[in-house]
Amino acid sequence: MDDFVIELRHLKKKFGENTVLSDINFGVKKGEVVSIIGSSGSGKSTMLRCINLLETPTDGKILFHGTDISSKSFNIRRYRAKVGMVFQSFNLFDNMTALGNCTAGQMKVLGKTRADAEKTALEYLSKVGMEQFINARPRQLSGGQKQRVAIARTLSMGPEVILFDEPTSALDPEMVGEVLNVMRRLAGAGFTMLVVTHEMAFAREVSDRVIFMDAGVIAEQGSPEQIFGAPEQQRTREFLSRYLGS
Repeated sequence: MDDFVIELRHLKKKFGENTVLSDINFGVKKGEVVSIIGSSGSGKSTMLRCINLLETPTDGKILFHGTDISSKSFNIRRYRAKVGMVFQSFNLFDNMTALGNCTAGQMKVLGKTRADAEKTALEYLSKVGMEQFINARPRQLSGGQKQRVAIARTLSMGPEVILFDEPTSALDPEMVGEVLNVMRRLAGAGFTMLVVTHEMAFAREVSDRVIFMDAGVIAEQGSPEQIFGAPEQQRTREFLSRYLGS
């Protein structure tokens, strides 16, 4: 049996009569970087939101180290600390400094003292190149800086898995690179990452595996070499030809 950190079994999600996800099955192993690509509306972000229980699955199971996260005894707050999420729109607290954004969850969820939380936060703010901005509030930061603070906040919780939901799509083009560079370093450091992205070069370069979603199903998955070099499905080829201009 594969030793998955997270595994999806027959995951389905409906909004009313609209089926957004249909019979999704895959697992993510420790240290694996999996990129999820596909057109807007293909179900990519909804799948991530189900994994983090921001959306409740309609059917199927999500397992964390083999335990069904929908079971009544499961600690959702602890789970969300272990499965961190970086959002497209940053989701920082506007009334807190960068440092405050990175310490609040540690104290509230993990029960850390302020001193311990600040020590951890400063370590990760430094790692993402934001040590000079620890006292800045979100309105004083660029989009790329906000996203780097959001990544530091997630790292400060000590996650086993990081979910990235199109982390560069709200950024100006010149700011995309600084966020992708941070993500490259995290991948190189062995973090387990599940990344919904439209950045095809990043997906090709950094991923261990690429999943192509179409109309709520996994249409194809494989190594970056296979998906980008020799996709088997016509729909995958059509999608990539639009992005890669081939």
